[in-house]
Amino acid sequence: MEWTDGKMRCFWANPANPRYIRYHDEEWGIPLHDDHKLFELLILENFQAGLSWECVLNKREEFRRAFDGFDLERVCAYDEEKLELLRQDPGIIRNRLKIKAAVTNAAVFRRIQEEWGSFDRYLWHWTEGRVIIETGKASSLLSDAVSRDLKKRGMKFVGTVIVYSYLQAAGVINSHEPECFLHQPLISGKI
Repeated sequence: MEWTDGKMRCFWANPANPRYIRYHDEEWGIPLHDDHKLFELLILENFQAGLSWECVLNKREEFRRAFDGFDLERVCAYDEEKLELLRQDPGIIRNRLKIKAAVTNAAVFRRIQEEWGSFDRYLWHWTEGRVIIETGKASSLLSDAVSRDLKKRGMKFVGTVIVYSYLQAAGVINSHEPECFLHQPLISGKI
């Protein structure tokens, strides 16, 4: 694939979509520790289930608007009236189950924050603060374990493939391909 800036990227990065390229270059695989951003990413990943990430990413600003900037407390407080407004919003993915899951998952996210002090601490404890370097996978023993735990806690749309994608996006797992200019050597490091 030919890139106008001469940099090689992961195969999935669509060179015709500047938003996707910025996401690949500036967000994906970079260790994330901000609970607000981790919450936003979790909700967006839930909406990805069965769809492409590019589809969700293209609607991210509409999701931010519709979900009140991903304000955790506001999402936790959504009532049936707000859920109906979301189901009618043409700017987002209007899947009834995913919309309801966003509220359920917000409540679980908040409980995890209360238990661990932050969602960041919970998420990164799985690797003892280390970034895992691996490519070519859609799930792993790590995503299996995190998925199982989140489901046990009551989260929805957190199967192992979605959780693996979330871990990649949050930088817990760095999966930039060997040809990509952002590829890391096969050494896991503490962040």
